[in-house]
Amino acid sequence: MNAEPVEAPLRVVVCDDQELVRTGFVTIINAQPDLMVVGEARNGEEAVRITERERPDVVVMDIRMPLLDGIEATRKIAGPGVEVAARVLVVTTFTLDSLVYEALRAGASGFLLKDARPAELTAAIRTIAAGDSLIAPAVTRALIGRYGGRLRPSDQGAAVLAALTAREREVLMLLADGQSNAEIAAALFISLQTVKTYVSRVLMKLNVRDRVQAVVLAHRAGLASPR
Repeated sequence: MNAEPVEAPLRVVVCDDQELVRTGFVTIINAQPDLMVVGEARNGEEAVRITERERPDVVVMDIRMPLLDGIEATRKIAGPGVEVAARVLVVTTFTLDSLVYEALRAGASGFLLKDARPAELTAAIRTIAAGDSLIAPAVTRALIGRYGGRLRPSDQGAAVLAALTAREREVLMLLADGQSNAEIAAALFISLQTVKTYVSRVLMKLNVRDRVQAVVLAHRAGLASPR
């Protein structure tokens, strides 16, 4: 009987200027058989260098750091024009800090608070590595409510949205309102699997990497109204 192939663990870089926090993250991540820390960084500059060298699946990124903050580091490793973009999970103590909003616009794929449970951290890494985004619906709504006014509608964004069907636009509007897949399914009276299919189509048609970028585009196009 042939043994099933063993998948290589997901490679993770941890970036935080506080050694105690960084060590805690490393310990939690390395305790998982399917995760492995391949680099630690104390600031954004180190994060960029290590990411370029190691090509990790996910970078766990703090925001407020010396030399180069998490926003600029994220832009350098996951932003527009980056040839091999990394997936970045922003982990911070700030629930509604404007820097979190900027980090998401810079290319981050997810956002998690530092008081999250260890299981939430490891689940977030797996989610982002799989190509999905992760940001709690309540946090999405709060970010939109506070910073949505900065997203001015653009003709270019509206033109892109024209490629969507009526149902796909409905799904995108609910995404932009911070609804989870389960909430969208309930609102539209469709199955969860159908929602996932619609979300995938929306991301493909909008040519965006994840639902975070889709939400930003929706607000720029004026599809959703800031709270």
